[in-house]
Amino acid sequence: MFHSFEEDPFVGDLKRHEFFMQHALQQAQAADAEDEVPVGAIIVHNHQIIAAAHNQREQLHDPTAHAEMIAITQAAEALGDWRLEKCTLYVTLEPCCMCAGAIVQARIPTVVYGADDPKGGAAESLFTLLNDDRLNHQCDLISGVLKSPCGEILTEFFRRQRRLGKK
Repeated sequence: MFHSFEEDPFVGDLKRHEFFMQHALQQAQAADAEDEVPVGAIIVHNHQIIAAAHNQREQLHDPTAHAEMIAITQAAEALGDWRLEKCTLYVTLEPCCMCAGAIVQARIPTVVYGADDPKGGAAESLFTLLNDDRLNHQCDLISGVLKSPCGEILTEFFRRQRRLGKK
């Protein structure tokens, strides 16, 4: 489960972000296979994936079982500390208000996401919770990494749900 991307002076930031976003996208694909909203998240510490999760709201009957929330819990357990101050969160969809709050509370300094969420995004689309200077912590944001595949899996999922008459 834990993959590494060693620091290499010849590898640019975009390539590194794409590498890790691919792993988040694999988590989204796992969610899709379980008929969950296909959002995946990973957390990286010292160039290694220490947490990987996907949405599990349907499976766990838990409205808080978003990919980011599960990954944050896994990372805190892996590090033995709730402060994830040297970590980067990669998530395929812009975080919602709940997840943005957890990101702030966990002190995650960098968030990289793929697709924008114009209906629920709390990083940039609807709200800017991760950069609100009234809060005790702010995050660096990098958006649009592998935006097309991250958005396409969601579009196809909801198209399929509508065809099947599901919520």
